[in-house]
Amino acid sequence: MAKKKELSFEEALAGLEEIIGNMENGELSLRDLMDNYAQGVKLSKQCMQELEQAEKSMDILIKEENNEAQELELKIEGD
Repeated sequence: MAKKKELSFEEALAGLEEIIGNMENGELSLRDLMDNYAQGVKLSKQCMQELEQAEKSMDILIKEENNEAQELELKIEGD
């Protein structure tokens, strides 16, 4: 069985926005609403995981001092 291609963050977010629009228009059956909801939860989870991964990647900044790279934790106001 072929492995499914994972959606990019942008594709997952666009899919989530489409699902929300479909659900808000009020024309879906209960079954379609439930299917859309389940798919939305999956897409939302994927988006959150990618955002968390991006945040972790940004937590380390590189600062050069004496021609040596030093890793510094990113400090964000309010954290």
